[in-house]
Amino acid sequence: MLVTFQSPAAPDVVMLRDLAQYLLGLVGKRLDTRGVILHNELPGAINRLEAAISDERKTEAALEPLHYSPGRSVESGSGLSQRAWPFLDMMREARKQNADIIWGL
Repeated sequence: MLVTFQSPAAPDVVMLRDLAQYLLGLVGKRLDTRGVILHNELPGAINRLEAAISDERKTEAALEPLHYSPGRSVESGSGLSQRAWPFLDMMREARKQNADIIWGL
């Protein structure tokens, strides 16, 4: 099932329900049939998502030596930062324009 996030500040962001639920949980929201992130909630939501991305990068960097094997290349950018980028970009634009973000299933 797909979830569409909408804001007058940015193009729609469409993602799978599981990813939407995970990202909303990181920013302190629940995935319901309909929902909203108010413009005054965006700074905190952005900070929480950026912190989660930063934490994941630190963990990956710490574990990287354990996964090394000659001739194996590690895919970079396949983690949370890549999956969350469109949503994070939308939140940043909405914050700049004092716009809300809404979603529906």
